[in-house]
Amino acid sequence: MNSTIPKPRLKISWQSMFTLLMFGFMYLPILIMAIYSLNSSRFSTAWEGFSFRWYQRLFSDVRIFEALKDSLTVAFSAVGISAVLGTMMAVGLAKFRFPGKGLYKGVSYLPLIIPDIAIAVATLVFFSSLFGVLTPIVQSLNAFLAKMGLLSLPLPSLSLGTVILAHVVFCLAYIAVIVSTRLTSLDPHLEEAALDLGATPLQAFIKVLLPELIPAILSGCLLAFILSMDDLLISGFTAGNGVNTLPMLIYSRVKTGISPDINALSVVLILASALLALTSEYIRYKGEQRRLNR
Repeated sequence: MNSTIPKPRLKISWQSMFTLLMFGFMYLPILIMAIYSLNSSRFSTAWEGFSFRWYQRLFSDVRIFEALKDSLTVAFSAVGISAVLGTMMAVGLAKFRFPGKGLYKGVSYLPLIIPDIAIAVATLVFFSSLFGVLTPIVQSLNAFLAKMGLLSLPLPSLSLGTVILAHVVFCLAYIAVIVSTRLTSLDPHLEEAALDLGATPLQAFIKVLLPELIPAILSGCLLAFILSMDDLLISGFTAGNGVNTLPMLIYSRVKTGISPDINALSVVLILASALLALTSEYIRYKGEQRRLNR
């Protein structure tokens, strides 16, 4: 009796096809951009061979490094402030009860869902109104300082500081959400045990709760750092004269056409963002594994 074993057939479901199409739609343009960043031609429509000339030109561009300096200053400052405030906000919402807690929690997380353009316009209107109140006060104070022979104070205006404050708004929400998620998975009796053993509330927070929250804080900080570095709308609305972050510089250059050095810069930024995102996920994963292994 002859029996034949049927060969397995490769079945491709519509879900797999849809997934492949979505990944292709998202990552194929990035791949094409990376390839053309190695094009020796000045024009993207003509291919003249592989070359690293645009990367060399990128790393010798002084204006790009000045814009990178502004972006790093904004990102590090905003994330540093948000890390402290976001952690305090998450711990306070998790451990204390007060009137209007639900409303406060909802308002605190609104920057996660509000469009960036709305935040940018609202922040600009707020700063304009605030400066309208502060300018007469500063002018009166400067008149007094001039009589005393002292240096006058600068008038309030849009600057690098206003960009930092605007970025704190959304960085704070992202860090607070990630830390809150971590708090919900912790044993609520850890601090109580530390207090029973003679620790003060501050010691219990620093020595017991904070080490458990550090992976979530670092993960939230890395995510907020990426979002701050990539922000264009909020920075563009709240930046003053002389402030030019990296996304603002890229936008100003692509308005006249995409040059190969911008392709190279975009590839470097994508790789850096991917590395930070992977680092954030790794820190979160290791923290979760450490908690489960106890």
